Amino acid sequence: MSQRLRLAIQSSGRLSDSTSDLLSACGIRVNKPDRKLRMVSDHFDLEVLFVRDDDIPNYVADGVADAGVVGENVVLEKNRPVRQLDRLGFAGCRLSIALPKADKYDSIQDLNGRHIATSYPGLLGRYLEKHGVDASIHMISGSVEIAPGIGLADGICDIVSSGSTLISNGLKEVEVILRSEAVLIASESLSEEKQDLLDRLRFRIQSVLTAKKHRYILMNVPNAAIDKVIDILPGMKAPTVMPLATEGWSSVHSVIPENAFWDVIESLKEAGAEGMLVVPIEKMVL
Repeated sequence: MSQRLRLAIQSSGRLSDSTSDLLSACGIRVNKPDRKLRMVSDHFDLEVLFVRDDDIPNYVADGVADAGVVGENVVLEKNRPVRQLDRLGFAGCRLSIALPKADKYDSIQDLNGRHIATSYPGLLGRYLEKHGVDASIHMISGSVEIAPGIGLADGICDIVSSGSTLISNGLKEVEVILRSEAVLIASESLSEEKQDLLDRLRFRIQSVLTAKKHRYILMNVPNAAIDKVIDILPGMKAPTVMPLATEGWSSVHSVIPENAFWDVIESLKEAGAEGMLVVPIEKMVL
């Protein structure tokens, strides 16, 4: 009987939803059964474990799960022996130090002698040590942002997304320790069969992620301008060129990176391209 790859993901929340969406785009449907902590996929040799995100690095390091999807901040805080494989492009955030708005702050040395509350004592401690700052760390879990307001600490170190929670609690961001997003991690020791399954899963994931970073473009180009248009296109290989019914014109198809989209479009228009149609790509296999 073939083995299944065990993947640990967050049981609920935005990270869980985004992970499920990614797996769905990979052809793997993930529907969490009511009050159950595991499910088996019908379309891939995969067993999904639904757990707390803080436990995912431990599950993978201890061999309970073969792989996991979790925030990079959690992986670095837990500091367990796992392989970090791919950045997944969602659940972006930053781990930051924040102080009351009224506090004067010129440099990180202003943190000397402060009491800082956090759920990330490992990352905070290493950051302060790196910069030669002598501050005390108070480990708390949940509602870290209220610590200065109730006199528990002078400042906090916590995850920041939009920053609205800091503002509503009278705090200002003064140091960014880490910029984080969801990552795929794996055990350092997998059987050959499970490593093959992991490689197949990563192939699907990378095809989906690569597609999100590119757009498919179709345009009508006068034949006299085709060479100039081809020089502009940053596609993977030579674009597709097909003659149109109108004499002297061709249809040119190519793929362009999302981050260069507007610059490329403007250059193509100046080169003589018309009727440009840009569409998203669902999968992109390199």
